[in-house]
Amino acid sequence: MNLTVLNNKLTGRSITESLSIIASTFAGKTVFTTSFSIEDQIIAHLIFVNSIPVEVMTIDTGRLFPEIYKVYNETLKRYKAKISVLFPDYKDVEVMVSEKGPYSFYYSLENRHECCHYRKVVPLNRALQGSECWISGIRATQSENRSSMQCLEYDEGRKVYKFYPLFSWSFDEVRSYIKANNIPYNTLYDKGFVSIGCEPCTRAVADGEDFRAGRWWWEKGSEKECGLHLK
Repeated sequence: MNLTVLNNKLTGRSITESLSIIASTFAGKTVFTTSFSIEDQIIAHLIFVNSIPVEVMTIDTGRLFPEIYKVYNETLKRYKAKISVLFPDYKDVEVMVSEKGPYSFYYSLENRHECCHYRKVVPLNRALQGSECWISGIRATQSENRSSMQCLEYDEGRKVYKFYPLFSWSFDEVRSYIKANNIPYNTLYDKGFVSIGCEPCTRAVADGEDFRAGRWWWEKGSEKECGLHLK
């Protein structure tokens, strides 16, 4: 499938129509990975209520907030749908923690990238094996790095198309949609959190702070990405 041809097929379509086109174009080979963010909850809602044939998966890094598990469970109860879970390879994590301790990521960017790699990137690569299209909840206003992306891209490294259904949405639009449709969401968003990852690496943000300021807040000058969505 040519990127331009696929983009033309999606132009002017609603999100639900676009998801259906993606699922049809890459039949049986489309994966949506959810972190149970409010963006991902909207996408999951549209997939489940419209019975769009997309495999929904999540990665449990082993360091998640309790509130994430609550949203996971509420989502299963609400939609009666399957969400497959992937865990890191225990051998990789055992060696890393045994050699460097449980908070190695605070001490260097290299250590943080290593932790993200084992806990997130490796399971993601397993999730995408055999897939041709990966759906994600990225939005352009989430970070400077993400603002330079396109709503439809091709990941040369993983050899998959990437589709971001909510790419042009604002944070306020996302929150409004969640409330208007009574979609289960993480209550940390009501406590100043705007981007939620692993518990040790995420904090709430103050008024006026950058959207990604609450992720890996001790780092200076990095791209503030875990490796899942780097170009």
